[in-house]
Amino acid sequence: MSLGIYISVPFCRSKCTYCNFASGVFSSARMARYVERLNEDVKACREFAGRHRAEIPEPCDSIYLGGGTPTLLQPKELEKLFFILREHFVVSSRPEITVECAPGTLTEEIVATFRNCGVNRVSLGVQSFVDKEAASVARLHTREQTLGEIERLRAAGIGNVNVDLIAGLPYQTRESWEYSLGQAIASGVPHVSVYMLEIDEDSRLGRELIAGGTRYHAHFVPDEDLTAEFYETACARLEAAGIEQYEISNFAREGFASSHNLKYWTRQPYLGFGVDAHSMLPGTAQLRADGLESLRFATTDSFDEFFSSPQLSVSPVHMAQALEESFFLGLRLNEGIDLERLRKQFGARFNGYSAAIAEELSDGLLAREGDHIRLTPRGRLLSNEVFSKFVHDDQPAGRVEDPSPSMAHGR
Repeated sequence: MSLGIYISVPFCRSKCTYCNFASGVFSSARMARYVERLNEDVKACREFAGRHRAEIPEPCDSIYLGGGTPTLLQPKELEKLFFILREHFVVSSRPEITVECAPGTLTEEIVATFRNCGVNRVSLGVQSFVDKEAASVARLHTREQTLGEIERLRAAGIGNVNVDLIAGLPYQTRESWEYSLGQAIASGVPHVSVYMLEIDEDSRLGRELIAGGTRYHAHFVPDEDLTAEFYETACARLEAAGIEQYEISNFAREGFASSHNLKYWTRQPYLGFGVDAHSMLPGTAQLRADGLESLRFATTDSFDEFFSSPQLSVSPVHMAQALEESFFLGLRLNEGIDLERLRKQFGARFNGYSAAIAEELSDGLLAREGDHIRLTPRGRLLSNEVFSKFVHDDQPAGRVEDPSPSMAHGR
């Protein structure tokens, strides 16, 4: 079993109003100090994992730098991060290496650094190709910059580019959403991620929407029904263009699905470093003998606390929890879940989910074909409601939060 590595780089040029990530604006001196701390954590990870009876499998076949905006680091700091990882991990001969970027931060020097470090995939936090919509949520780039950087990456030999779009931004209309989708398709990128704006108390825009206020252009945010319509439109438009949906929020041309994010949804091992980073590692034979399947680790989401102490929480994953996760993470994928595989893996525990499966099939939120179940188009819109049916309240503490990219993020 191979390993994925995630590096959190929580630095931004400005904090987007919809962002609910642990990120912010920091000085270059603090960025350099942060890289040094990451170096220390990478060196100590094997000892830490061993102490908690977790295994770190090898080789590593995916590396993902997320944020924030990793491209705010100096080229020498990016080079140092990749050197550290290759020094302490066995990296496969053809790894997927992704860096998230905010359009407008891809200098020629940064692109050259990508090539020198083996970066072969870039994820651009575009969110909208309409400048007014992007500016309304404090994005600092323009459509012209975005298209120029896609071409610069392609000229440098990095053609595996993802574009993020958010449905539900202020001022968004049916016409403007169609325009953004059209621009993404016309750009020729092989991967598109579509997120519906997340409304919660962890972002300034979310709090304003909940309060019914007008700051941050909140009164120009489309309602939930229209946002859901935008999502359905995206599914249809991208599919027609050969960019097929393979996960609730992700669409790709053949051969370009994100290998790293697939690890999250299929419960493969991954190791995270940095602020608000998460890990899931298999347990040793000794741990499994105690009835545990794996361990999850989470780093503090406080930048200041990150430097004061290790601030790592450890959550054991019991077999019953692993089965829960197999349902609500696996159902994110269009291919769905192989029920026979789960029966063989989890035995009698699987039988406790028969009623939930039957109910969701009856409600039209799941579809079944042989031993496979998957979300229907309506089920994808109501996915959280479906997932809740596969979470039992009587399970032990330590349940996972979905570690994949959020419905609203700050790249």
